[in-house]
Amino acid sequence: MLDGSADAAASAVDEARLWARHMEMAAIGATAAGGVDRQTLTPGDASARALLASWAQARGYAVSSDVIGNLFVRRPGIETAARPILTGSHMDTQPTGGRFDGIYGVLAGLEVLEALDDAGLTTRRPIEVVSWTNEEGNRFQPGALGSAVFAGVFPLAEMQAVRDADGISVAEAVADTLRRAPAADRGQPGFPIDGYVEAHIEQGPRLEAAGRTIGVVTGIQGHRRYSVEILGEAAHSAATPRSARKDALITACNIVSDLAQALADEADTIRLTIGRFRVEPDAPGVVPSRVWFTVNLNHPEEAVLVECVNRLQAVVAARKGPCNAVVTHMTGRAPVAFAPAVMDRIRRHASALGLSSMDMLSHAGHDAMHIARLCPSGMIFVPCAQGISHHPAESATPADLAAGARVLAATLVEMADAP
Repeated sequence: MLDGSADAAASAVDEARLWARHMEMAAIGATAAGGVDRQTLTPGDASARALLASWAQARGYAVSSDVIGNLFVRRPGIETAARPILTGSHMDTQPTGGRFDGIYGVLAGLEVLEALDDAGLTTRRPIEVVSWTNEEGNRFQPGALGSAVFAGVFPLAEMQAVRDADGISVAEAVADTLRRAPAADRGQPGFPIDGYVEAHIEQGPRLEAAGRTIGVVTGIQGHRRYSVEILGEAAHSAATPRSARKDALITACNIVSDLAQALADEADTIRLTIGRFRVEPDAPGVVPSRVWFTVNLNHPEEAVLVECVNRLQAVVAARKGPCNAVVTHMTGRAPVAFAPAVMDRIRRHASALGLSSMDMLSHAGHDAMHIARLCPSGMIFVPCAQGISHHPAESATPADLAAGARVLAATLVEMADAP
């Protein structure tokens, strides 16, 4: 059974309001296919920020942004100097994004603040909703950039200097976005916080398959990203015999095929993805001279990730043939385990609300993986239809979104009132 404040907060969550906010946000960057293309620090992102700020300011909440573009909505606590509890996610999407990835965590957080107002509740600590900059990592690399800078994972100046394909820097894009959607200056990224909880659609099929409503996320699996460059030699496609060729594409295909076999595990836990593949000179009548591709590796155990990298290196060395091959590390993160106390709160509140739950690992990365370095952190998953995400068909039900928001409300109230 929930205590009085947690129960009142959860009960005040308004399913219809939360759903309507999602639909209104989804109109910003809406695509003909029914999805959303609202990439980070674009005019569409600025419009979404302005809409969120208008809802927040109508309630009297303070809206601010730090210099990397992380956006904060603050509901004060009784102890004004107390460190806040944070909740949130991101508002940017992939080019083929859906209506719920990321934005659900931001809107669920705002719904909790409004539910607290509607229930007439105060909390000891402030509660802040955050929208982290560039979680998706499509326009700027790396992903989860804003939360990483906030947590001190990457230096601010280095990330401000990152440029997109058009040569626009993060600093320039943030400045343009804040001109379009002004917010009070929060200054340099990072400030003390006492806890963080992120709500998100699962982006996988496990909750739906198990008939459960709430996923208690135990952690986030580790990740490594490498590039492989194969350097061969351009030649006439009709006149050059096979024995004289240094065909970069054939070599690359052999490497990818062998790598898929070398990393196949019976438990299907290792995740291998060849996400980008570029061929030069990209001419039908020329033997390819250069191929560049990316290799993504994911697993919940650091030791297995290390072994996967060793296998990658071995396969490339064994199959490069007459070509030269260069393997370069791009990005990576260690597996993250969430705070047991936060997971316990989420489980208890889900049970008290009569919601079925299950513990589960997140296979995808989220901003919470960086914030977990700073304070007790956790995540709440809700189902998405067939596990589809990063796609216009991404779908969640109003009831499941509200259920996750109710668990979030009860969890945040307990954390904000804790001694």
